[in-house]
Amino acid sequence: MERAISFLNWRDKFDNFNLDAIGKDFVLLEKNLFSSTSEHPFKIDLTAIIICLKGTIECSINLKPIKAVSPCFIVLLPEQILEHKSVSKDYSGRMIAMSKKFTDNLLPNAQEQLPLFLSVKEKPVIELNKESLEGMISYYNMLKRIIKVKENPYRLEVARHLTLAHFYGVGFVLHNTDIQKKSTHYEKLVEKFIGLVQTHHKQERGLEFYANQMHLTYKHLAKVVKETTNKTANDWIDEHVILEAKALLKSTNMTSQQISDELNFSDQSFFGKYFKRHTGMSPREYRGK
Repeated sequence: MERAISFLNWRDKFDNFNLDAIGKDFVLLEKNLFSSTSEHPFKIDLTAIIICLKGTIECSINLKPIKAVSPCFIVLLPEQILEHKSVSKDYSGRMIAMSKKFTDNLLPNAQEQLPLFLSVKEKPVIELNKESLEGMISYYNMLKRIIKVKENPYRLEVARHLTLAHFYGVGFVLHNTDIQKKSTHYEKLVEKFIGLVQTHHKQERGLEFYANQMHLTYKHLAKVVKETTNKTANDWIDEHVILEAKALLKSTNMTSQQISDELNFSDQSFFGKYFKRHTGMSPREYRGK
């Protein structure tokens, strides 16, 4: 039985287009797939870079509302949960889809070494000035030329090195930009809290766990989160759990019992009551909606 949340069969959608691709590890696409994605949250298992040349895209990534206004690019990472909202009628762009196998082989521990990958979870949309936009288009066009030379057995390696070189440059610019922005002490604590919730929400729903991880008292963490975000810490935890549950219900054929186990509920009944309390419907009703 399939347990992993799919990439909404985007790979299957690739088959409907005349693509520039190296197998399904590295795909270039000039069609808009956002308009054909589900209205329900789903988890992605690819790295996707979307270069927005014209128009806007609205979505949320791991509960964070995103409005991408051209010119910009969006980076979506494996295991993130995406909710599609809208795409403007005048949208045009380019998409680069890379398998996890491809990105894992960029460099050992590449995500730790590249500032871009350290920052992109908090800042998935990166604005582009004229020079940066020209650089992204040049990168895309170079990839396209490389991929078209099908007799070259080293196309994937060339694409990998070109991608690495390009994003070292992008990562440097992004990292320097982030250094110039100073967060308050409370904001830094909240960022750490939300990062922990994103990592541990499937196993831990109690605030005391997160307070212990941050070496804070339960009451102090609750106060910091509430004052900084105008939302309680428990609300943040519950929203991540419910989002994960919704994605599992809509993007897999896992049973409610399996989802209950996946999200570390004591039993299916408790999971059902928890889900209904937060959504107004049972897991079965939500799946059939």
